[in-house]
Amino acid sequence: IMSSSSSSMLEMELFQYIDAHQNDFIKDLKEWVAVESDSVQPHLRKEVMRMMALAADRLAALGATVNLVNLGSHQLPDGQVLPLPSVILGELGKDPQNPTVCFYGHVDVQPAKKEDGWNTDPYTLTEIDGNLYGRGATDNKGPVLAWINAVETVRALKLALPVNFKFVIEGMEEAGSLGLEKLLEEENQSFFSDVDYIVISDNLWLSNKKPALTYGSRGNACFFVEVECGSKDLHSGTFGGIIHEPLLDLIALLDSLVDSTGHIQIPGIYDSVAALTEEERKLYESIEFDLEEHRNNCGVKKFLYGTKEEILLHLWRYPSLSIHGIEGAFHEPGIKTVIPAKVIGKFSIRQVPHMDLSVVKKQVVEHLEGVFSKRNSPNKLKVSMPLGAKPWLADVNDLLYKAGRRAIRTVFGEDPDFIRDGSTIPVARMFQTVTQKSVMMLPIGAADDGEHSQNEKISRHNYIEGTKLFAAFFLEISKLH
Repeated sequence: IMSSSSSSMLEMELFQYIDAHQNDFIKDLKEWVAVESDSVQPHLRKEVMRMMALAADRLAALGATVNLVNLGSHQLPDGQVLPLPSVILGELGKDPQNPTVCFYGHVDVQPAKKEDGWNTDPYTLTEIDGNLYGRGATDNKGPVLAWINAVETVRALKLALPVNFKFVIEGMEEAGSLGLEKLLEEENQSFFSDVDYIVISDNLWLSNKKPALTYGSRGNACFFVEVECGSKDLHSGTFGGIIHEPLLDLIALLDSLVDSTGHIQIPGIYDSVAALTEEERKLYESIEFDLEEHRNNCGVKKFLYGTKEEILLHLWRYPSLSIHGIEGAFHEPGIKTVIPAKVIGKFSIRQVPHMDLSVVKKQVVEHLEGVFSKRNSPNKLKVSMPLGAKPWLADVNDLLYKAGRRAIRTVFGEDPDFIRDGSTIPVARMFQTVTQKSVMMLPIGAADDGEHSQNEKISRHNYIEGTKLFAAFFLEISKLH
């Protein structure tokens, strides 16, 4: 085990190298951002393939063994068959004395066009006032490169590797990580057999300035509720007032789901929500979160709750139900006096530990059938759950989180906020379920980076300090062993 003084000497050396090479690291990010690796649009699939090859070359240049695993192809709704990008499985270092850390990231991006309201070309990394603007800068090319830069720094200084590195880099995350879970299952006994820790850096801090460690995310259960009366749309002059209209039934059903305070009205839905512990409540007190700023960011006049703690609890550890839309109803401008024959309401429930998807589905179906039966409507009701993603939760007292916290203190001079994510992070749950290893989310992007939005950016500060954070983290993990 290295002494703390030799460890801080090492840190100094690593940090000096990173500072001295920051323009090279930014040049690399510029090269990666220039590739339009949009996994959603079929005509750009070849760009995703080119991006995977670039990333593979970069790892090989570090001396890593790189395996590009072919996942075959997939069929689009229009029948077109497209090749899936290969997934990179890379490894560097095989010292049995060292712990093995596996990093997951993705190099595909959300769609972006200048005319969507970007101030700069989305595929030309542009630095303005210390911010690096470009699609993928924060989600997720910047963090993937920051990790690679940190490993490169260790190599460039000819240091012994503090840990063994493994890399899982994919090109389909924005399109649902097609084929990834199957690959993890196939590789569980081989590639992942000697992995001790898994680190994902594909999310953001809660604040613009204060670093964070993420230890949980909500799941998501999506529902369709369909009401059908006949085979064709009808005229409201000819039939209005004499039939049971499907849209009236549907609105009553949707209205029964949530009350005006945001409380879900489905019986039993809160029964298995994990109780709030005192230790957990304390984590909320020190979190830096500006209610006013958050309110201004989303442009609403008022939240359902008035305190920081209440807001965060309801975003992270309590379930919520949102109604997303109605298919089949007339929605164009103007007036059309039609009674639609079939309408489908769409809503979702963000579930939390220890809610069970199959129980949630049963509760939703029973509730909606109960409300519907009271209406004595002859219409046909069908409730389905086309998609269900489970919540993810890690232990903040795990060694991995201790190392992350110490590395953050070293680089940023303060303790991180321990945060959860209100949305769903399928990969964290997937890695944890399949490999049964410790998983940590170690974000380096700030809250205002605008992932998926116009003018996405990562600040030069976060990109470079994030690279230092990863380097410090390697040393912290090696010290634990």
